[in-house]
Amino acid sequence: MTQSEKILAFMREDAYKPLLLEELIMVLAVPKEDTGKFLAIIEELEADGRIIKTKKNRYGVPERMGLIVGRYQGNEKGFGFIIPDDTTMADVFVPVEGVNGAMHGDRVIARFMRAIIEGKRAEGEIIRILNRANHTVVGTFESSINFGFVVPDDKKISNDIFIPKNEFNHAKTGEKVVVEITRWPEPRRNPEGRIIEVLGHKDDPGTDIVSVIKQFKLNEDFPEDVIKQAEQIPQVVPEEEIKRRRDLRHLNIVTIDGEDAKDLDDAVSVEKLDNGNYMLGVHIADVSHYVTENSPLDKEAFKRATSVYLVDRVIPMLPRQLSNGICSLNPQVDRLTLSVFMEIDPHGKVVEYEIFESVIKTKERMTYKDVTAILEDNDPELLERYKDLIPDFKLMKELALILRQKRTERGSIDFDFPEAKIILDENGKPIDVKKYEITISNKIIEEFMLACNETIAEHIYWTNAPFIYRVHEEPDPEKIENFNTLIYNLGYHLKGSAKIHPKALQQLLDKIKGKKEERIISTVMLRSLMKAKYSHENLGHFGLAAKYYCHFTSPIRRYPDLVIHRIIKELSKGVLSEKREEYLNQFVQAAAKQSSEMEIVAQEAERETEDLKKAEYMQDRIGEIYSGVISSVTSFGMFVELDNTIEGLVRISSMEDDYYIYDDKHYSLIGENKKKIYKIGDEVTVKVIKTDIAARQIDFVLVEDDSFEDDELYEPLSLEEAEQDMDIIAKPKKTKKSVAGKKSKAKENGKENEKTGNNSVDG
Repeated sequence: MTQSEKILAFMREDAYKPLLLEELIMVLAVPKEDTGKFLAIIEELEADGRIIKTKKNRYGVPERMGLIVGRYQGNEKGFGFIIPDDTTMADVFVPVEGVNGAMHGDRVIARFMRAIIEGKRAEGEIIRILNRANHTVVGTFESSINFGFVVPDDKKISNDIFIPKNEFNHAKTGEKVVVEITRWPEPRRNPEGRIIEVLGHKDDPGTDIVSVIKQFKLNEDFPEDVIKQAEQIPQVVPEEEIKRRRDLRHLNIVTIDGEDAKDLDDAVSVEKLDNGNYMLGVHIADVSHYVTENSPLDKEAFKRATSVYLVDRVIPMLPRQLSNGICSLNPQVDRLTLSVFMEIDPHGKVVEYEIFESVIKTKERMTYKDVTAILEDNDPELLERYKDLIPDFKLMKELALILRQKRTERGSIDFDFPEAKIILDENGKPIDVKKYEITISNKIIEEFMLACNETIAEHIYWTNAPFIYRVHEEPDPEKIENFNTLIYNLGYHLKGSAKIHPKALQQLLDKIKGKKEERIISTVMLRSLMKAKYSHENLGHFGLAAKYYCHFTSPIRRYPDLVIHRIIKELSKGVLSEKREEYLNQFVQAAAKQSSEMEIVAQEAERETEDLKKAEYMQDRIGEIYSGVISSVTSFGMFVELDNTIEGLVRISSMEDDYYIYDDKHYSLIGENKKKIYKIGDEVTVKVIKTDIAARQIDFVLVEDDSFEDDELYEPLSLEEAEQDMDIIAKPKKTKKSVAGKKSKAKENGKENEKTGNNSVDG
């Protein structure tokens, strides 16, 4: 237990009363020579909000003092929510008068203004801002004669930013800019800033994506020392390193990736053994050989934690000299790898395995499209071109289906939510939006990577060494109970909902496959589950029904994978020293936290660019009519998803044939007079009436209620805004009256694995 943990444990004791610093030093018997170190720890804990210093200079933990520490999530209407650090606590609503100068993303301390009563959430007031999240903000500049202001792109930042005339930096109205905050907001006073970068006019090609990159503080450029180190790495594998490793260059090893992929970090091989078992080889780029611990490359990789896959570009975790060069498993060249050979029986059980450093030379750079065409379509040209590898591909399919069957039988959950593939022209304009097809080749790689990740995680678990697991905790019983109530009304039931097994959920998904209620049940089920994350503790993976799981197979684009490679190689050389183990224990905790946080940033940025391009695509299709499926129902309307995955909002205020009431228990809108019901999964016909690229919003109206006129359009309402406003009442036209109920939870994105297109609860 570290000194920090000892201090926190002491303060959490029931008998503890807040003490002065001098009293803490005395009670904890801190040696005089360690006083300076002790004070530094106290300051660090206070700065992080893990302990609180009262007005009387006494220290305690926030949970014992009726305080909440967490991240503030803003809303453009001025109110917000605190997402507590304590994951067992519900979000706390913060009214406008309780924000007290906080901005979206700030780390704050708050006190309760109202406890949870009568089903309403707790209310809080922010009393201290620990860390500011937005030192710079991206937005659109508007100028006047004497001053200007910036309207933030991020709608969770409610206040426009005031810009004095001498801080315009030549910016003009309508331009996207980066503004540095020079004065933080106060009650009834907007934040103030100065423009430090002009990105271009909001309508100029490319400005939109650049704005998103700046908004999420992503960096396409690497620091000079990182580039310098990368450039010094030879692009050819030295002979002495080849001699040191196991040589696998004679094997039929291939990569299978998307057509556009350039960072090829995994390759596979398979053969049938004489005993009837399969020998699966998974060969992963040995990035750790080039990115050494605490080097400039490593520090930058830790900071970024993940590659970010935007619609028109990749922002890599590592410089392209590595990600697309010496680390990428390009065809017919020598590459250093960490190989895992798994002997798998005909039932899909790994009976033996071996992990070692290797050198490979892949035979071919295969694509998902071509492998699928070989296996499913018997394409004659491809069959001839890859005739030497055809038996291998057939064997891969055979093994993948066995592994998938085994995973299904144990209860692994697979959702079938469609994903989008957005096609852009040379100017970045979207010219097509298609549904991304999951094929047998995607499934081959998915199953092989899952098997490898499980094998590695279990291997390290039994060594008791410091490690980064990929975990997916069991769902909240209350959420499962609510889910069970919903499906009961649809004619289904989950047994043992108090302690649910993932197999029960997968069996339910199998039952509803192809049925009208499939969409509503799948959507609500996903919302009822926890989100996967990284952890230094093995908490299991509920969604995969796996006791042990990690991310090992993508070290080019994920930092936890790189750390795991280092740990495996270090353990192969012998037992860790006590000092080294202590260091690694602290490091994997920090790496897991950073990687989990940056994963969320990456997902949000990816989703933002995707939504932006979808809205832009539909801008040229105003007035067109489409068939779609209701994907989400809320108190303010319903979202309709088209066959190409594009989603738009039909507002209650546009549904003029009746007064619609939101039924939060059945996720439906019910007509008060005619009793017509709209629920998730229903097919409807809609017309596109408006798009707002800035708000990433597409507005539909139902064709059967096509009296809605273009000159009566309303301001677009973002999904996030509307869902967070608990008291929204949709105001219809003329004299009609609509009733809104409780807010619904945000629709979760089914995209988990950007490489394989996997729709399981993890990638």
